[in-house]
Amino acid sequence: MTDYVDGYCERVAPGLWGEPLNSLSNLAFLVAAVLVWRLAKGDRTGRLLAGLIGLVFVASSVFHLLATRWAAVADSGAILVFVLVYAVVFAREYWSPRWGWVAAPGFLALTVVTALLGGGLYLTPLIGLFAFAALLALKRDAAWTHFAVAGAVFALSLSLRTLDRDVCDYVPAGTHFLWHLLNGVVLYLVSRAAIRPQWT
Repeated sequence: MTDYVDGYCERVAPGLWGEPLNSLSNLAFLVAAVLVWRLAKGDRTGRLLAGLIGLVFVASSVFHLLATRWAAVADSGAILVFVLVYAVVFAREYWSPRWGWVAAPGFLALTVVTALLGGGLYLTPLIGLFAFAALLALKRDAAWTHFAVAGAVFALSLSLRTLDRDVCDYVPAGTHFLWHLLNGVVLYLVSRAAIRPQWT
């Protein structure tokens, strides 16, 4: 678990500052966490999501600073925890509290299936964002635009993450840092939608 991980264009050697852009761009998650915390104004769901975004910030920062396998697991784990908790939040807030019991297991099962089929960890959240937008649009809930925009931004973000190793010869720094910046926007948008009494 302490094996060195060299998975990104920017990383060329071990060391804390082997990925300066990838490390510093994690600040987007910290900014998102602070904004969501302030927007929540005591709302427990909002504060929970802000805390989970903060966890993503810490885990991703540690991974890009240390570049070890255990840190990579922690990074992916923090993202997965946010996704599963958000599935429950969405079900309870926009559908019915009883659906919250099946939302997280359902999302987890779909994530496992898509990963086994080669879709990786992030295809399920992408599908989920557009599915949430479609469901809310059918209900004529104004919040559908939040999820549609978040889905579009995440699709771009995921594309840039995928392209990172393919553009090394042309862009030495890679594109992974843009994944962080855009995902900070995504996490803010979906968290804002979860505490909609503050903006409706």
